[in-house]
Amino acid sequence: MGYWLFKSEPDTWGWPDQVARGAAGEEWHGVRNYQARNNMRAMKLGDQGFFYHSNIGKEIVGIVEVSRESQPDSTTDDLRWDCVCLRAVRPLLRPVTLEVCKVQLGLEQMVLIHNSRLSVQPVTAQEWQIICDLGGLG
Repeated sequence: MGYWLFKSEPDTWGWPDQVARGAAGEEWHGVRNYQARNNMRAMKLGDQGFFYHSNIGKEIVGIVEVSRESQPDSTTDDLRWDCVCLRAVRPLLRPVTLEVCKVQLGLEQMVLIHNSRLSVQPVTAQEWQIICDLGGLG
């Protein structure tokens, strides 16, 4: 299983919006960065991801699951852009802030810390477990 992190501005698309989509999930559309797109192309059905509120809060608030593998983004006619569908799995019991990630042992190499602008990024299994523990899901 792969692990990922998806960033969204909560005033545009927040955790409550994702949860409201239910089991069908929602297309993670609008990504216009090649590295982020390639990350989505690498995802498999059932991969898990952290839902991260950027700009406001700067914190991991929930877990999502890939409910449809990468397909053309429905918001554009440009065939270069793909996206996956995500469904909400569960909230973290305690949000994990960027500040906590920056000082947490074991997260020193996390992409979120070194390339915080990348909207879709990989997470290692070790990082996944540490954040789940910090979020009260351990």
